[in-house]
Amino acid sequence: MNFFMALAMFSWGVAWTNAKIVNEYLSFNNLIFFRFLIGFISIYPLIIKNDIKKYFKFKNLKFIIPCSILFYIYNLFFFMGTHYSYAGKGAVLVTSLNPIFTFFIMTVIVKKINLKEIFGITIGLLGGLIIMNVFNEGFSTIFDINNIFFLLCAITWGINTVITNFGQKDTPPFHFIFLCYFFTTIISFPFTEFQLINLKDLDLKFYFNFMIVSLGAMSFGTSMYLYATPKLGPIKASAYIFSVPFIALVTANIFLNEPITLNIIIGGLISLSAVYLINKK
Repeated sequence: MNFFMALAMFSWGVAWTNAKIVNEYLSFNNLIFFRFLIGFISIYPLIIKNDIKKYFKFKNLKFIIPCSILFYIYNLFFFMGTHYSYAGKGAVLVTSLNPIFTFFIMTVIVKKINLKEIFGITIGLLGGLIIMNVFNEGFSTIFDINNIFFLLCAITWGINTVITNFGQKDTPPFHFIFLCYFFTTIISFPFTEFQLINLKDLDLKFYFNFMIVSLGAMSFGTSMYLYATPKLGPIKASAYIFSVPFIALVTANIFLNEPITLNIIIGGLISLSAVYLINKK
């Protein structure tokens, strides 16, 4: 489980660079629609032998529908954020704050979190702050208008993590994921702008990056994350996300020429240590 979670986080890390590239070709809503269309089609072979209709009940849909709406909202902010701002720094902001939001939500609901998890999340947040260089540039840089979409990403994903944890108690993980992707595709369809699509403009560069951001990051990465959430617990699952900033910043530097400094390396190592600390028995 740990190996596949690490691989899933790698796919998420490179997806920030991929997203910024595909933003040059299609509108935000078009990207969301096709991303989830590919997502639920690619998951279908995993659940084809099971009767999916029996999960169309209120006890299942009361979690699946909210998750689907949050998926749409998160992806809208995700593509908007990577378009208007730096992909690398956006990854840092989202992945540093998401576990904190998850932590507070779970504290209110469950009221049961141990000191090791609190300490690990604190260390992870510290690593994220160091990567963003806020101790030199000031905390206001986190909430700059160019980063507000990433802040909203962190909030929606934190809520979604908790809902997923409870929703998969009555719905098997891959069935839950399939239905979420299916309903998100339906939700995004009315906002899709097919008239803006020109197939002649979609080159190999687009298809390569879009396949990674959809099949790689979402079909595999997100599916693995949602599958592992009820098994590891939402807090430990969220802690894995601390490895994403380092991966995202390195790939953004290589392919988008975004800067990498000593604070990014140090902060990345600290964030990775938080994953080990929280998951150590």
